Amino acid sequence: MLSVVLAALALTMFAGASFGMVGAPTVRKAAQVTYKMAVITDVGGLNDHGFNQAANAGRLQVEKKLGFQTRVYDTRTSAERLPNLQAAAQAGYQLVFGTGFFMGDPLDKVAPKFPDVKFAGIDVNYNTDLPSKPANVRGIQFKEQEAGYLVGYMAGLVLKQQPGPDIASAIGANTVPAIVRYFGGYRAGVKKADPKATVILSYANDPTFSDQAKCKEVALNQISQKTQIIFAVAGGCGLGALDQAKAQGLWGIGVDSDQLYLGPEMLTSALKDVAKAVYLTSQEFKKSPANFKTGFNKVFNVKNGGIGYGKVSAKLKNRAAIIKKVNAIKKLIAAGKIVPPAK
Repeated sequence: MLSVVLAALALTMFAGASFGMVGAPTVRKAAQVTYKMAVITDVGGLNDHGFNQAANAGRLQVEKKLGFQTRVYDTRTSAERLPNLQAAAQAGYQLVFGTGFFMGDPLDKVAPKFPDVKFAGIDVNYNTDLPSKPANVRGIQFKEQEAGYLVGYMAGLVLKQQPGPDIASAIGANTVPAIVRYFGGYRAGVKKADPKATVILSYANDPTFSDQAKCKEVALNQISQKTQIIFAVAGGCGLGALDQAKAQGLWGIGVDSDQLYLGPEMLTSALKDVAKAVYLTSQEFKKSPANFKTGFNKVFNVKNGGIGYGKVSAKLKNRAAIIKKVNAIKKLIAAGKIVPPAK
């Protein structure tokens, strides 16, 4: 009898250890939710040293810091924009970024077909670029004119202190709204610092944003007009202009991301923090996907840290004093006391 009782007791203890004691249900850990996010680049490629590269950098931060499963769809031609957006939605990505002004029309067509997917259009204006007003799209806008004003102001200060004609210039790929805003701020900033300065604004008419020869040609024309500083607002195309400025011993100004790594001849860069926009938008989505707000424009500017200027060349004379003056202007913009023009 004793052996039977002991055996029964052992069986009971085994059952309790394996399945939980009677009256104490097993508590299982909830499965961790994995969110999926995709970035669709615009033409120009991931190595444009600017806009697309910055969007992809934001994606990598989201993957590393927020734990999302992510993928980048590299758009090589304009015809790939729509199918890439659709492929991402069909693959189960819950948050899809379309980068670039020209994503407006493809988003307008694709988003209504996938109402459960949230889309974000970087440089897409929800109010004007999406005729059908899809409810699941958020426009992401930047006040590029503020970044243009900051680097323009620095350029004007440099023109005043160095020998040679007071002439600065800028080269854009096309007349897309973001570039028009950069130009408007840049011209106003140069003139604020140096009222006697001449500002030359030109377009390369490059729909690919990657034809360096076109921007180089425009740069040569500006150099023949005695420009001392060239602000390249043209993605990969702009690299051709910056190379030409370097070859002539002139200052170059980068765009979107910090391009000081191109060489000490880079005066500074107009920063448009696309990477930060991608990260913060994804972070907001993760907090509450069901309550992620769409149907409006989220605007990034100097005040909320989405706009600024990059590192300044160590070759610049009176560098510390110039940086101090530009930072003072930056504070005035953040406070709304200076409102750079958008064109």
